[in-house]
Amino acid sequence: MTDLPETFSDRNVCILGLGYVGLTLAVVMAEVGFHVRGVEIREDVVRRLAQGDPHFYEPGLPGRLNKVIKSGRLSVSPYIGADSDASVYVVTVGTPLDAERKVRTNMISNVAREISRHLSAGDMVVMRSTVELGTTRNLVRPILDAAGCKYDLVFCPERTLEGQALRELRELPQIIGSHDQDARLRAAQVFQFLTSTVVQVSSLETAELIKLVDNAQRDVFFGFSNEVARIADAIGVSAVEVIRAGKLGYARTNLAMPGPVGGPCLEKDSLILANRLSQIGVAPEIILAARRTNERQPEEIIAGLKSFCCEQIRIPDTPVITLAGFAFKGRPATDDLRGTMATPILAALRAAFPTAQFRGFDAMVRAEALYELFQVEPVPSLDEAFAGSHLMIIANNHLCFELMP
Repeated sequence: MTDLPETFSDRNVCILGLGYVGLTLAVVMAEVGFHVRGVEIREDVVRRLAQGDPHFYEPGLPGRLNKVIKSGRLSVSPYIGADSDASVYVVTVGTPLDAERKVRTNMISNVAREISRHLSAGDMVVMRSTVELGTTRNLVRPILDAAGCKYDLVFCPERTLEGQALRELRELPQIIGSHDQDARLRAAQVFQFLTSTVVQVSSLETAELIKLVDNAQRDVFFGFSNEVARIADAIGVSAVEVIRAGKLGYARTNLAMPGPVGGPCLEKDSLILANRLSQIGVAPEIILAARRTNERQPEEIIAGLKSFCCEQIRIPDTPVITLAGFAFKGRPATDDLRGTMATPILAALRAAFPTAQFRGFDAMVRAEALYELFQVEPVPSLDEAFAGSHLMIIANNHLCFELMP
């Protein structure tokens, strides 16, 4: 299990934030031989993890987490602790948007202050959270400087796909950004125990931008497909036929199928990038146009569905409507509800069909969550989701929908 030499100096690592990004990284680092302390402020999560029980779905994670916990290579705690001997601190806390759609930095600053209280001369801090451009230099560094000692600071963006994170951490190139070459080389040595390819870039901001551009590109990619769907609807042809026929054997046309675009990254990272650029007088026009296209899709689709129902079919005054697919994506399978497009889809449905009875189905998400978070009646199976429904809306691409007879 151990690839790390006993003589390697940076073998003790503290990872702050044990969500999707932090926990998968902690497990893989422990597997290759690092001694990892994971810090998570949610005490219920800490209790579960200490028993080897992850708080979210990721293929293969339960067994691998349990193994590294039992081996002693991974420990979890709600704080860093005075007994910490870490020389490397990795920040993996979330950066959600606030009510004004600006990125929240309070979790970043809180973690930076916590690290500063434990920072010793020669330690290294690795920023891995998705942040607004300049955050590492202008927010994190001044807080760490309060420790009054020399340390290394790098930005290494997380780029794994939920459902494939454990595998991709061992395969994907790792980006290492810093103005300090020695710091880059040091971080590269750490991450080369995970993956064979490390890409060094010349500044913190370059690495920050790479992460935001990666996700903005995907947002634009899906946004164009959704615009093709709008065009096809307007002229009365099938968008699916246009896309499938157009790219068959023709590699220069590579379009995704249209559909809802959400999740913990795509629904916010374009805005994180645009918000910072607006402060320096730059408007990312293509990126923002794609984001607007993706955001208005639920209302447009439900408006079209309402019109179809009024013109083409007869439904009762109090219809039963079932929304299927609440996780933000279906493949790779996940139970992650962050940024789910089920929220705006349901809002549009409730506005269009105010007297309807709403039900919900998801192959991965707990029934209790559907009831508590979305106020829909959960149904336990796909067959039961169809039974008795006047309208059925499929909102993600889980394999169970493709396998329907």
